[in-house]
Amino acid sequence: MEFSLVKIETFIPEEYVNNLREELNKIDALTVDGIYDYCMAVSKVKGSWRPLKDANPFKGERGEICEVEEVKVEFTCKKEIYKKAVETIKKVHPYEKPVINVMPVITIDEF
Repeated sequence: MEFSLVKIETFIPEEYVNNLREELNKIDALTVDGIYDYCMAVSKVKGSWRPLKDANPFKGERGEICEVEEVKVEFTCKKEIYKKAVETIKKVHPYEKPVINVMPVITIDEF
């Protein structure tokens, strides 16, 4: 099955959202059908992780579980630019290894 869009989601501290939004919009990752831009959803979540011995954590201590409030940012973009969008997220994101999920999207226009 063919698809033309992907959904990208990442989890990031809330104070980085505005910068991420600006940088993603600069590369047209947040543009929908050429008639809207800055299109993304942000929802509050609680994230957790435990940095292992070789980690250099943004927050938390090695060997201890860390739980923090963060946000999930999600948006759809053309599959042709998803790699550039992922690179942009990595550039803005403060975490050593951010979670970035990319999923194919089938829209109702494609049925």
